[in-house]
Amino acid sequence: MDANWFNNFLLFLIALSSLKLAINGYIDDMPRDSIVVTVSFYLDMVVNFLFLGECIIKNIVLGSWMDEGSYLRDNWNRLDGFIVATSILDMALADINIPGLKVIKLLRTLRPLRVISKNKGMRLIVFSLFDSIGPLGNVVMVVICAWGMFAIFAINIYAGKMFYCDVGTYQYGTKYECNKQGGSWSRYD
Repeated sequence: MDANWFNNFLLFLIALSSLKLAINGYIDDMPRDSIVVTVSFYLDMVVNFLFLGECIIKNIVLGSWMDEGSYLRDNWNRLDGFIVATSILDMALADINIPGLKVIKLLRTLRPLRVISKNKGMRLIVFSLFDSIGPLGNVVMVVICAWGMFAIFAINIYAGKMFYCDVGTYQYGTKYECNKQGGSWSRYD
């Protein structure tokens, strides 16, 4: 079997799983015996077991964690394993209605991240983004300083301009001066 075909098949499964995840929000209100909910449940089960099979096969072929290139030594494989484990756990606990277990359902939203682990180009983009975080910190500091200067300038320019004193409207420019003259400091309409 060609590895490229298998990788494309896995990408198709990830896209199918993500589409099913997006549709789930619309079918939650449907009755459980509805055909759409039943198909969705079985589709989820098939996709989860195919991903579980992929994890098991990779563990057998690469080894679990002892060797240098083993399954759990690669961070992308760890992410895949975590997503598959939470999907299987979510599927196993689907009929149990405990509020604290709803967090596991939220972890299903990590499924589309599997695309990154299967696509070398996307992995390169993610690594580049993480490498650029440090230099972007410097840019953010410069932008924050510039915003701070403009904020101080705006406060000095517009201080008291959004309010007025009902006694001597243009005579008193601060709340203190207005209250001292017995007036009320009010906001413009």
